[in-house]
This record gives sequence, structure tokens and C-alpha cells, in this order.
Amino acid sequence: MYIVKAEANHVEKIVDMSIRAFETDVNVGGAKGDCPPGFDSVEWHKQMAREGHLYRAMIRKDLVGAAILFPNETKNSVYIGRIFIDSIYHRKGYGIRLMECIEKNFPCAAEFDLDTPSWNARTNAFYEKLGYCIVKVEDGFIFYRKKKERTQELSSDLRRQVMNNQPEMI
Repeated sequence: MYIVKAEANHVEKIVDMSIRAFETDVNVGGAKGDCPPGFDSVEWHKQMAREGHLYRAMIRKDLVGAAILFPNETKNSVYIGRIFIDSIYHRKGYGIRLMECIEKNFPCAAEFDLDTPSWNARTNAFYEKLGYCIVKVEDGFIFYRKKKERTQELSSDLRRQVMNNQPEMI
């Protein structure tokens, strides 16, 4: 799976998928119509695409889901506004793969933040399984954060110096 920014011509297909995905929330604690704002709005998704926040989740050439992402370079963070996988692909590991793609797509981000309704048993268990920690509960939502493990890629020269116990200023 990989993610790419969506453009206006992708929006209608993404909205159809969003509707199918979020309508399944009634199966995990939500009431009918308990969906995120704009989930069924072509215009809202077009705005997200224009602003560079709408991403398509792809497997080869097949659209399987989408995400609304808000990178903040100043804070070295990404706010995950929304993810969804088409309901025909639910329970196949695509949500996990999408979250992994998001985290890999923003290598400079030190943390990832998101929120989800407290009633949604599926998403709360999902985010906790992926290592997201609760930072607060407010107004019926649970706010999560995942801090990226600090890993630093060493250049081959630096790696060689470390392996040979040669000190280097980092």
C-alpha cells in the first residue's frame, strides 16, 4: 500500500467510499447518522484536496481508502484528521497498512495525533493496538498521540566509524 495526494477528479469515488466506510459505524456503537462532519460531502473533500490534505490509499492501481492529514512542520507532527478504508476491504489489515504508510510518509514527524469518538469500540481498540496513547478525553472524544521512536539513519561513513569505534561529532 502507498498513499498519494488526491486531486479533484478523485473526490467523487473517495466520497462514495467514505459513505460506505462510515455507515458501518452503527455496527460498533454508533447511532445511525453518527458520522464525521463532511463524510458525505463532495465539496468538503474537494476543499481538502485543494488544500493538500486529502490522500488516497492505493494498492497497485486500486483505491482502497483515504486519509485527511494535517502535517505541522513547526511542531514536527501530523494530525490525522480522518482515515477510512472502503467497507469491502474491512477486517483485512488495510487500516493497519494505511497507518503505517502515513507514519512512513512523514519521516520528520516526531509525533502523530488524532481523535475518535469514545463510543467507537472498533477505532479505539485499533489505535491502541497501533501504539497510540490516550492524552485526553473530552466532549465524547478520545484524543490519542503516538510518539515516533527516535531512530536516526546513519550514513554509511558514520556507520563505519561507529562500527570501528571511531568517535564522531553528531
